[in-house]
Amino acid sequence: MSLIPSWFGGRRSDALDPFSLDFWDSIEDFPFPSSSLPASTFRENSAFVNTRIDWRETPKAHVFEADLPGLKKEEVKVEIEDDRVLQISGERKVEKEDKNDRWHRVERSSGKFMRRFRLPENAKMDQVKASMENGVLTVTVPKVEEKKPEVKAIQISG
Repeated sequence: MSLIPSWFGGRRSDALDPFSLDFWDSIEDFPFPSSSLPASTFRENSAFVNTRIDWRETPKAHVFEADLPGLKKEEVKVEIEDDRVLQISGERKVEKEDKNDRWHRVERSSGKFMRRFRLPENAKMDQVKASMENGVLTVTVPKVEEKKPEVKAIQISG
């Protein structure tokens, strides 16, 4: 009995034997016309756009954390524009490809990335700090201390 149609690579499985099941990867086995292109074509065209960045606000600062595995701090730029825009950008270079290598799957992204965030009015633009540790970029933007209204007790006469 076949669980996978034979036109997808001819792999067959016995439905009664759980150890003989062969899981089907629909993308890998589907005969796309571009599958004969070299791996470098896909790597150069896959933009590094999935950069995930968390933004949290603490009582004293806005904190941005970006997962940038495999990047060095020299490959990342953190900039502040005049109109309170924080910009995080960088580039992951394509690895050199050996002509003798045969690629089976290319999933790691390469290319340039850029993320921009408009900061609120309470951001201290001149005190921004950035650090990078274990592939995580942390940008800390201190907040202006809110002035608490001065409360003055008025003595009631009479």
